Amino acid sequence: MTVRGLLTLGVALTCMAQPGVAETSDKRIALSNNYAGNSWRQAMLESWDRITAEAVTAGIVAEADSFTTAENQATEQAAQIQNMILQGYDAIVLNAASPTALNGAVKEACDAGITVVSFDGIVTEPCAWRIAVDFRGMGAAQIDYLAARLPDGGNLLEIRGLAGVSVDDEIHGGITEGVAANDQFTIAGAVNGDWAQDVAQRAVAGVLPSLPEIVGVVTQGGDGYGAAQAFAAAGRPTPIIIMGNRQDELAWWAEQRDDNGYETMSMSIAPGVATLAFWVAQKILDGEEVPKDLNVPILEVTQDTLDEALQATPEGGVTSIDYTEDDAMGVIAAAQ
Repeated sequence: MTVRGLLTLGVALTCMAQPGVAETSDKRIALSNNYAGNSWRQAMLESWDRITAEAVTAGIVAEADSFTTAENQATEQAAQIQNMILQGYDAIVLNAASPTALNGAVKEACDAGITVVSFDGIVTEPCAWRIAVDFRGMGAAQIDYLAARLPDGGNLLEIRGLAGVSVDDEIHGGITEGVAANDQFTIAGAVNGDWAQDVAQRAVAGVLPSLPEIVGVVTQGGDGYGAAQAFAAAGRPTPIIIMGNRQDELAWWAEQRDDNGYETMSMSIAPGVATLAFWVAQKILDGEEVPKDLNVPILEVTQDTLDEALQATPEGGVTSIDYTEDDAMGVIAAAQ
């Protein structure tokens, strides 16, 4: 089984008719990205560049440029979108800093005849399309896993993501709901790791002296390895740390498994979801009827699939999948 086999789209792609020849060879698509300061975002941009370069070479679209704001600020990203409108792009693929603060700029784009497809950080403006992930379910699933492993419960440390971003709020909400349903657990402390290992390591190291015994660490991705290093540096027992599909996390997990039988699990949205959004935008421009709301599953790595995922994940990268045109058609079909 390949890494693609780890991610079930929930539809039989091989049973679908092949899509027709694209009539979008003169269309220009832009990626508006609000943040690039961690390995997941870097992998996302690399995936976008890889797949869209092939699409441009094949004559499927004329351009597929990517733009990232210097700061994670909705006002800056709104200005970026307005600049894309002036530049005459036919579609904007959007990873948004806020689900609501960009709605005005998105509506301006729609009114100018531009297709807007949001993903990961989605927007609520009705004219836009949304490729959503059940981030709340991702948070709750971490507690479910810990409840199965630790039926007696205990104290948890929560590492949150980038403050003010909807993804952080959704995962945190799922964790909160999970703890409410499993009251043998208590969130003994919380820090922001900004989805980055170095930030998470410093934040966890700073809070550990004030915390009681910790049996589990719930995370958002990009923070598991940093948490492990902080616990080791403090000389404290390593709890069950939920990982986020980063290569350094998986490598550390494999080493610990081989050394002492360490067990955990890992989950994250695949960075390649940007390529799914690209294909969805292309299909809309090509006249395909596409529901406004689409869903993509979380990519999980388990104790049984760890070696396979680690082998397929580049050093310093994130376990991922580049979506194909057929994958996009499958996701669209599943939503109809």
